Amino acid sequence: MWRTVLIYGAVLAAGAVGLQWLQYQMLVRTHPAEIYIALLAVAFMALGGWLAVKLWRRPPPATSELDPEAPQRLGISGRELEVLEHLAAGRSNKEIAQRLEVSPNTVKTHVTRLFEKLGARRRTQAILRARELGVLR
Repeated sequence: MWRTVLIYGAVLAAGAVGLQWLQYQMLVRTHPAEIYIALLAVAFMALGGWLAVKLWRRPPPATSELDPEAPQRLGISGRELEVLEHLAAGRSNKEIAQRLEVSPNTVKTHVTRLFEKLGARRRTQAILRARELGVLR
């Protein structure tokens, strides 16, 4: 019984493939330019996707080890290091001031000094530079 069903299924599948092949042959003969243009477009789209992945791939994150002497070399005080860690955690000046129990102006002063010592203009730049130098993880 199952053998008969499998044979009939195989015959029907072969017939369907044959009919699709004949339809494809007719389509290719009636519209050859469109088929070739479509195939060329698919090839260029695949090439563009591959190039995009290769060219705009982000480099793997640097796994720099923490250097215990880096803050001393840069002249970063203990309090500035605490502020830098809070900056890296994404906290605002107000949040840092509340956690360290200082005024927001003191935090601004520490952030400004960190920018000078790390050679940065923005918080993200300072955090990235600190990670590169081994001050932060």
